[in-house]
Amino acid sequence: MAVARPPAMADVAARAGVSHQTVSRVLNAHPSVRPETRERVLAAIAELGYRRNSAARALVTARTTTVGLLTSGSAHFGPASTVLATEAALRQEGYFVSTSSPDSYDPAAAAAALERLVDQGVEGIVAVCPVQDVAEAIDDLDPPCPVVVVAARRDEQTGGKARYVHADQYRGAQEATEHLVDLGHTHVVHLAGPERWFDAIERAAAFRDVTATRDVEAQVVQARGWSARRGYELGLSLAEQAGRPGGPTGFFAANDLIAIGLLRAFWERGLRVPDDVSVVGFDDIEESAFLVPALTTVRQPFEALGRAAVRALLEAWGAAAGASLPRTASVIAPELVVRGSTAARG
Repeated sequence: MAVARPPAMADVAARAGVSHQTVSRVLNAHPSVRPETRERVLAAIAELGYRRNSAARALVTARTTTVGLLTSGSAHFGPASTVLATEAALRQEGYFVSTSSPDSYDPAAAAAALERLVDQGVEGIVAVCPVQDVAEAIDDLDPPCPVVVVAARRDEQTGGKARYVHADQYRGAQEATEHLVDLGHTHVVHLAGPERWFDAIERAAAFRDVTATRDVEAQVVQARGWSARRGYELGLSLAEQAGRPGGPTGFFAANDLIAIGLLRAFWERGLRVPDDVSVVGFDDIEESAFLVPALTTVRQPFEALGRAAVRALLEAWGAAAGASLPRTASVIAPELVVRGSTAARG
């Protein structure tokens, strides 16, 4: 008995009543195809279950139409959301995505993950690993294809050819800190994220800069992580300080999970939010709006960030050989979302 073969491009052309070339143009998003013809071809593809042979196509065109996505493999909200947004933007542009994650954040692991992508013949790489060691590994390796890194790394820190896009972590933290100070909090605390993460570095820097120019007492406490547990553990000790005269009343957590841990600890210790203390987070995870009280936080523009990363890659491909491109391709402003966890000091 003959084994049914998978549908070929010729089958799609026959079903749609068009030429083989027209099907190829539709698959490659060629602008010369009329909308009604495109719809007919796409309908035939769906009916037949056609899948193009990307390996054969690469042999003919010397292109893989594949972009490598270097990720931290992290479940943390910021990197995970950025990865999903970037992957969606790449697929919308018609690219396949090959993902590689380092086993850890050290340079050797990052280099190995990068080399896996390069060995696959990817046409470009988007790295969503906002950690200093990974960025430095990218600088050292200098892959043979364009690289875009999604990380809040300052221009003067970059040594390689990679382009950078990021949400303005500094501006977001600046607005969060100014919000607390403008509400009349004269003793404020920042619970900082891990020291080797670019986002955490920028948020802590903004907190220090704002408080240095205002008549307030300021503390930076290292959370050494991004978890609600760390926020809770630190919150128990900070609650003791907050309950004393002159103690801190304004708290800016490096992310929403740390802020959630703080809220739990303060509740257990009998501190009322926002009557006794105010709390601000960062990221605007979905749960933030449903807490009691709802969390004031900084919303990150993840979809725009993913699109900006892909746009930077397209620009790199489109540039003439040797052409100069700005190192920082795009900086996107976040948004302070004020909710019930912050209030003016009486």
